[in-house]
Amino acid sequence: MDIFDALQLIGGLALFLFGMNVMGQALERRAGNSLRSLLSKLTSNPWAGLLTGMGVTAVIQSSSATTVMVVGFVNSGIMTLRQAINVIMGANIGTTVTAWLLSLTGIDSGNTFVKLLKPSSFTPVLAIIGLLFFLAKEGGKKRDTGSILLGFATLMYGMEIMSGAVSGLTEVPAFQQLFVLFTNPILGVLAGAVLTAIIQSSSASVGILQTLALAGGVSYGAAIPIIMGQNIGTCVTAILSAFGANKNAKRAALVHLSFNILGTAILLGAFCMVKSIVNIEMLNDNATVFGIAVAHSAFNLLCTFILFPFASLLEKLVCRLVPDGQTPDTVEELDERLLATPPIALQRCHTIASDMAHVSALALKDSLSLVRGYDKVLAAKVREKEDKTDHYEDILGTYLVKLSTRRISGDDSAEAAKLLKIIGDFERISDHAVEIVCAAEEMEEKGLSFSEEAKAELEVLLSAVAEIVDKTADAFVSNDLVAATEIEPLEQVIDRLKETLRTRHIQRLQKEMCTIDIGFVWTDLLAALERVSDHCSNVAGCVLEISQKHMNIHETLRSAKAGGGDFNAKYEEYREKYALK
Repeated sequence: MDIFDALQLIGGLALFLFGMNVMGQALERRAGNSLRSLLSKLTSNPWAGLLTGMGVTAVIQSSSATTVMVVGFVNSGIMTLRQAINVIMGANIGTTVTAWLLSLTGIDSGNTFVKLLKPSSFTPVLAIIGLLFFLAKEGGKKRDTGSILLGFATLMYGMEIMSGAVSGLTEVPAFQQLFVLFTNPILGVLAGAVLTAIIQSSSASVGILQTLALAGGVSYGAAIPIIMGQNIGTCVTAILSAFGANKNAKRAALVHLSFNILGTAILLGAFCMVKSIVNIEMLNDNATVFGIAVAHSAFNLLCTFILFPFASLLEKLVCRLVPDGQTPDTVEELDERLLATPPIALQRCHTIASDMAHVSALALKDSLSLVRGYDKVLAAKVREKEDKTDHYEDILGTYLVKLSTRRISGDDSAEAAKLLKIIGDFERISDHAVEIVCAAEEMEEKGLSFSEEAKAELEVLLSAVAEIVDKTADAFVSNDLVAATEIEPLEQVIDRLKETLRTRHIQRLQKEMCTIDIGFVWTDLLAALERVSDHCSNVAGCVLEISQKHMNIHETLRSAKAGGGDFNAKYEEYREKYALK
């Protein structure tokens, strides 16, 4: 092996790792909804968690990425430590899919049909198809599909280059001696762990081992301990991601390490014992790419089979290793670790925005209660809720901007844009709630009160605003399109009520039935309530426009009004419900 072979090996490895990275990221974007669906299946059922870990890892082709994701979930309070253990175990099984894909390079037959299954036969076709999809003007899902095919073609081409570069290694005595050395199980485990820790991918590490197996000279006796070590080395990524996280997230990362160390220790002990008692000739045979894929899958399945029943004991172990501190542990609302998986990060943003919607709606309804009867404690609570919505807007806005800089799917990009607009509207609703509190405080301090006639009229408007705020929060949180379509006709009724109440107030002023001072408060209240309904209309427009695949609120609202029968019928229903006497 000369310098040119070494350069070819390095270049092939670079293409292999790059292709795996491109394919994994594109798979994440393409399967965004599937990832959310799998996440929603995470229950206390251990089997559901195990299957979810397998499914997610099989999709994104990386147990390290799945485990980092899980650390982020636990740190954000999305997932309990017990759920995380089951998912991590499933991830170890899911990561074996890559080895089976790479094992296709070992196909060798004169049969034409069988030869077509060899990557060197179909990879060029996939690359051409992928390029056509990637260059498609529509972009979006077609572009992601193209990236998946191009990434797969690149990693397979990189593996072919590496195979060619190392083909002459069997004739090099040093190479043969190196793998004779690795037949020592402890050295084999260390070699596998160190290599995987450096490149931070067990899938890539297994791929490199399969490439060396193609060159010959790698026995099963050397390959099996290396595979065991690779499972330990892949834990480095999760351990690094846990720095700065809360104690439960650190425990989740430690679960990954403990699980793999315990599994390796048990199976390595069994391997050494059997090897010392029975002379297994196969261990001296040259390993094949298929054999390595089988060994990789068998090792991870056996680890899970042995340790799965002891998940609760594993949980107790990591809780002892990372004990509870004297200070209470905090849950991070939006963990930046989740940005590595945009669909899940977006789902978390929606959850936090839903909390914001409920807080904003509650602040507004509490402020309406203060108009009916002032309460100092309740007024302070409204201001606390307004501060909380400000906090939500700050963290969500910053996080969504960071998320938007990532390569995400068209649907996810539209969802992020929708959330950015909506959180601004919910924050403004809470601001108007404080304005209403200020109006109620002014009445209390100055001893002002509305006439009985004005109170009756205002009560109608307050009830209408309370309904539109509740309906808006529900429409957003549940993505209820039916509820969203009912908001605009109610907003039109509120606009009409506001104008009518302002006209009647002027008439009372002319008849000297109310004072100028209470008139200022009346005007402020009407303006704040009408603006609240406007923001509710904006939120409804965002919910509807995303479902119609465009981003124009005014066009959406015009379409709703032009809908004719349904809009008019709902408008009449609300007009009768909130009719003034």
